[in-house]
Amino acid sequence: MYDVIILGAGPAGLTAGIYAARGGLNAVIVESKAVGGQAALTAEIENYPGFESVSGFELVSLIQAQCERLGVAFVYDNPVNVSLDGNIKSVKTAYSGVLEARAVIIATGAMPRTLGLPRESALMGGGVSYCATCDGAFFKGKAVAVVGGGNTAAEDALYLEKFASSVTLIHRRDALRADAILAKRIAESTVKVAWDSVVTQLNGEKKLSSVTLKNVKTGELSDLPVSGLFVAVGQTPATEGLRGVELDGGYIVTDEEMRTSLPGVFAAGDVRKKTLRQVVTATADGAIAAESAIKLLNTNA
Repeated sequence: MYDVIILGAGPAGLTAGIYAARGGLNAVIVESKAVGGQAALTAEIENYPGFESVSGFELVSLIQAQCERLGVAFVYDNPVNVSLDGNIKSVKTAYSGVLEARAVIIATGAMPRTLGLPRESALMGGGVSYCATCDGAFFKGKAVAVVGGGNTAAEDALYLEKFASSVTLIHRRDALRADAILAKRIAESTVKVAWDSVVTQLNGEKKLSSVTLKNVKTGELSDLPVSGLFVAVGQTPATEGLRGVELDGGYIVTDEEMRTSLPGVFAAGDVRKKTLRQVVTATADGAIAAESAIKLLNTNA
């Protein structure tokens, strides 16, 4: 029996663990994949306070180490059944048995959104990727493209510039949604931009050879020869199997104290409905969620 179970070991979940432990709670973090979530795959973070520039892996490793020093338990397993009703919450894992606690903090994050194109899944590992920092080095000296117009897409394009012979950024609009500083770097880089364009087809048998682009204004089709396509078109919240919590567009609805629609259940980070999804907002969410859990459990003690 724990005081609080934290689902997810990204920046939100790790920070929740730090604050829960400092507040005297017996906390366990359950993570089915790698510690750090999407943040750990980010090559360079330049907007986290106190760091002019830091790799995502380094940052989350520091947070994890702090969490472990405070005695937070870690269970690396896949939750197969999560029961959030009643005073005692339970999480059944694939191999570690059933974990129980009086409170749960959901910090499961979000997964990269796909383009939904035929053969997209078949070409994963054959040229289609959702992580530039994971796979960029495999495309040294080759032509690649990035789909998207936000911060992640711009950062990926600039990162891939180090390896690829050419980088094309494909965006459905005529201006990037990325921060002004990133848009300026793109304009000053060697990255080419295919404005007003979407990918309609992936070409190649076992490996990607080109993508077919459609200009959304003219309807014109064209082929762009590339060996790699990096997709950065947003995320899908990881809320599958979480029954009972109120959702909006797939994201968990919370109040300012990270409380969900279920008593004793809190949410933090990219999995919850909010306007800005960054590492700094995830860590803030985790801190608030843990403090709210502490207040609740102390009140009901």
